Amino acid sequence: MKCRHCASSLEHIFLDLGFAPPSNAYLTQAGLSRPETYFPLRVRVCDNCWLVQTEDYARADELFNADYAYFSSASKGWLTHAANYAQQMIEQLSLDKNSLVVEIASNDGYLLRNFVEKGIPCLGIEPTDSTAQVAMSLGIEVLKEFFGQGLAEELRDTGRQADLIAGNNVYAHVPDINDFTRGLKTALKPSGTITLEFPHLLQLIEQVQFDTIYHEHFSYLSLYTVQRIFASAGLRVFDVQTLTTHGGSLRVFGCHVDDSRDTQKSVAMMLTKEKNAGLQDLDVYLGFQARANALKDELLKFLLEQKKAGHKVVAYGAAAKGNTLLNYAGIKPDLLEFVVDVAPAKQGKYMPGSHIPIQGPETLAKSQPDYVLILPWNIANEVIMQNENLYRSGVRFVTAVPTLKVL
Repeated sequence: MKCRHCASSLEHIFLDLGFAPPSNAYLTQAGLSRPETYFPLRVRVCDNCWLVQTEDYARADELFNADYAYFSSASKGWLTHAANYAQQMIEQLSLDKNSLVVEIASNDGYLLRNFVEKGIPCLGIEPTDSTAQVAMSLGIEVLKEFFGQGLAEELRDTGRQADLIAGNNVYAHVPDINDFTRGLKTALKPSGTITLEFPHLLQLIEQVQFDTIYHEHFSYLSLYTVQRIFASAGLRVFDVQTLTTHGGSLRVFGCHVDDSRDTQKSVAMMLTKEKNAGLQDLDVYLGFQARANALKDELLKFLLEQKKAGHKVVAYGAAAKGNTLLNYAGIKPDLLEFVVDVAPAKQGKYMPGSHIPIQGPETLAKSQPDYVLILPWNIANEVIMQNENLYRSGVRFVTAVPTLKVL
């Protein structure tokens, strides 16, 4: 396999999680009786451009299909994050009725609806029919396609270049990151702005966030690598912000390479931080497997101890990261009775691989568990606040990343 960006040979494995089904391939009752598709889940690191990337096995159209079950609006915290971003961009870029905002991977309209409410023209690009239909019901125009250079040329040729292109947690999801980035340049007005948000590789490594690795994530990104990819497409990163979302993310601001805006000091500062943390040091990557194994073993030990003591443990949040963790650890319903999730699209289904049933959140109080394992640990505070009565009654909430904590 060659690097998806620079085409160098990939000689080094960053993490091997064995075999797993796609993390959002939730099963129906009938599906439990049918064969399940598994793919190798191995991640390599390029020692030339330092792009961390999954091996080539699963295709995007096998992962992001019509029944895709991730709806961004399920998290109230994420909705607030999106609203704040929209207001910031409207003010910073002076967006109005003559502007065009394009969001790639617009999902269920969680972000663009904020621009629509202000009368700013919007276009969503979203290949999964299940989420696109929800966005369209909000009055958002959606192209149900994958984004790349070809679609960008169509937008340009029909006079639909964007003042703002937003991509939240999509850059890591594209198999051809070079084609996608060239598309960003093509679809952007000469004075336009790109913002991309993605989980920061630095946080993944420092916080042992190996459960954020799954087939839908083709790349794991540092600013250093993103800057290189942008430059190869004729784009420039001129600013970067750190975010708390998804366990620690970056928001990069991009423009055409000849744009008059100055590159902010934040870019050099983050590049220095990454270098000092060893993100261009191969040993840092080669030592990650042992750290992930230790975290997995710690969770298994806890669950086995609770089973032996006769305690009931359930989980909260049928998140993709939870599926990575459960499948790598080999956790089944005998250790984790069920998972609750607020998304109706997941309720009544089963977690891929582990076959743990997914129920509505009202089941938590009825079942009287001793422990609740929060699989989307990045929203642990939000989950505890929503279940404050349970917490006060003595139910303990648990997170497994970066170390096992009983909260």
